[in-house]
Amino acid sequence: MLKVKNLIDLQRFATDASDGLAATGTKLEMSTDGTAFTKIAAIKTVPDIGADPETIDVTSLEDTKKKSVAGIENTQNLALACVYKGTNFTDLISKSGDGVQYHWKVTYPDGLTATFQGSFTLKLGNVAVNGAMDFTITVVVSDGPDFTAPSSGQ
Repeated sequence: MLKVKNLIDLQRFATDASDGLAATGTKLEMSTDGTAFTKIAAIKTVPDIGADPETIDVTSLEDTKKKSVAGIENTQNLALACVYKGTNFTDLISKSGDGVQYHWKVTYPDGLTATFQGSFTLKLGNVAVNGAMDFTITVVVSDGPDFTAPSSGQ
């Protein structure tokens, strides 16, 4: 008779962030109008999402040390690596590089979301013997990102 040892439930960490949060279950969605989102890719990696403020030099000749204040936030392009599954790439080809400002949503396992707008381009990854095919969606962020905390029920 085969005995089953106690297994660790890794998904427990995906919904209870008190001990940390596993990224398993993170998804990427896209929308043309910002209301009806569709999952568009099997993502492998999500880059840092956010913005760093530029600095404004406010040093005067009376100061003995340089002084700065925060300026506007500088958002970088977001390069999201995805597993190539055929249609998840080919469905995006006609939209890639069209200049349309699509709405994007990254949803993390605990329900936290990051939303942003931007046009995008596609790039196929390199291929190798015994290697998985992948591709990158690079979004030029024109608005956002904005974060929404998970609902209290999660």
